[in-house]
Amino acid sequence: MVQDPIGDMLAQIKNAALAKKSVIILPYSKLKMALGAILLKEEYISSVEKIGEEPKANLRVGIKYVGEVSAITDVKRVSKPGLRWYVNKGNIPQVVGGMGIAILSTPSGLMTGKEAKKRGTGGELLCKIW
Repeated sequence: MVQDPIGDMLAQIKNAALAKKSVIILPYSKLKMALGAILLKEEYISSVEKIGEEPKANLRVGIKYVGEVSAITDVKRVSKPGLRWYVNKGNIPQVVGGMGIAILSTPSGLMTGKEAKKRGTGGELLCKIW
């Protein structure tokens, strides 16, 4: 059983991009779907959709490429199940000089670091993507 489903999802997306895969299938969860929606909005993946019915639903994620190169260069899982990282609105990191995104879990749901700064809220720093 996977102890860190978000870390597993990010690792599978990164590995699929390195292996030049176009689509990956993951077990479905609302959190993964919300993370996929943010990655889709920020144009790091090409598609995300729920396939199948509960409780055997899956998540299909399309990997985005710009020419021959993946849109995702690297991912870093920050807050892990064994060590949680929380940031306030003033300590939200800028990723790769503004070229990447930080994803936070806030009381208002998942959002990017830029959006959290705009709303004036902090939360758990899940990952950095660039």
